[in-house]
Amino acid sequence: MKKVLFFSVCLFVFISGCKKLQELLTFEISNTENITIPASALLNVPIISPVPVTMNSQQSFDNNNTKANLVKDVSLTKLTLTITDPASENFNFLKSIRLSIGTDQYDKVPLAFLDNIPMGVSTIDLISNNSKLDKYIKASGYTLYTEVTLRSNVANELNVRADSKFKVTADPL
Repeated sequence: MKKVLFFSVCLFVFISGCKKLQELLTFEISNTENITIPASALLNVPIISPVPVTMNSQQSFDNNNTKANLVKDVSLTKLTLTITDPASENFNFLKSIRLSIGTDQYDKVPLAFLDNIPMGVSTIDLISNNSKLDKYIKASGYTLYTEVTLRSNVANELNVRADSKFKVTADPL
């Protein structure tokens, strides 16, 4: 009976320790990019626009005492789009949006989307596609590909800020 109790306590300590270690090796990388949506008179036509993003993830890795080769899991946890100019504009013109991520070395993968954009809002939170993003965040840069379907025309060019957060988990060794 004492052996079973001892084993149970050891197992509990081991599992708790692994969980704490995992928490220590998990951190967040935030990034902000500006996307320009051109004026358009075409309705219900997808507009695809590549946006190159310079990534300084190495600084985030250094700040969290890890290196790119130790990163084992990266996922998108939040992607928010906010119209910044003109400030009075909202997303009424937008029916749906899909973002993909890619690099020169790696194919595009779906990043996030939102269908049936609500009316009267100037900020929207996209839904993550839960793609594995390790190789994209480790790269010196990546490209965001935006595909939108319009509900109405866009009379003037719009500037949109994309705020993203990525959950990063690294190996201890």
